Amino acid sequence: MKIATFNVNGVKARLPELLDWLREAAPDVAALQEIKSVDEGFPREAVEDLGYHVETHGQKGFNGVALLSKRPFEEVRRGLPGDESDAQARWIEGVVIAEGEGEGKAVRVCGLYLPNGNPAPGPKFEYKLGWMDRLAARAREILAAEEIAVLAGDYNVIPQPEDAKRPDAWREDALFRPESRAAWRRLVHLGLTDAWRALRADPGYTFWDYQAGAWGRDDGIRIDHALLTPQAADRLRDCGVDRAARAREKPSDHAPMWVELAL
Repeated sequence: MKIATFNVNGVKARLPELLDWLREAAPDVAALQEIKSVDEGFPREAVEDLGYHVETHGQKGFNGVALLSKRPFEEVRRGLPGDESDAQARWIEGVVIAEGEGEGKAVRVCGLYLPNGNPAPGPKFEYKLGWMDRLAARAREILAAEEIAVLAGDYNVIPQPEDAKRPDAWREDALFRPESRAAWRRLVHLGLTDAWRALRADPGYTFWDYQAGAWGRDDGIRIDHALLTPQAADRLRDCGVDRAARAREKPSDHAPMWVELAL
């Protein structure tokens, strides 16, 4: 099963690029972030025409997440637990049954768009850190259930200096501040596996700013991640970044990142 995450930076503005990528990469499940659309405005029919089931958790003009799957969803949850007052659409999770002999295997895919947190320090940064605490609480529940699960999305965290072309340029940014990186480590140390670092030593950049020719200079950062439960990590076979998507005519500033599990 190939599971991908892609911050599309506006699904309507980027629809041709999204559809081209889905045709070429053919992920079994895709978690999308920053769809920037209410549920009714999502271009569902165009995606369904490619053979995908679609579940969204939208928000007008901002944020918004979606899950696409070639297999029907057995269960869908919207919104990260822990704060009923949080109206930002940043979390969606669903269970799909992988094809295979016998009954198949249930796989939980959690799609997330973690808050950026800038400017830091400040209220937005405090919201980011609180959101990461809630994420850790949900991760504990998923780990306790001993499920095959993938938590994939735009984490807006640069875990280590090697995950940025110019780490010094990000020292005071919310993506790289010590508090964000410490929260990331606490999350991983619950028992999750960073799929990219489990298999690869190269940077694996997933984001290049539109400004200052960052793409042409490969001035990137790795902020789109897939964290795996032990049951998923045992089945991890490959991972990659579809850099070609960032080179399209009207690209997102992110490239899709994917993992492949042997089921």
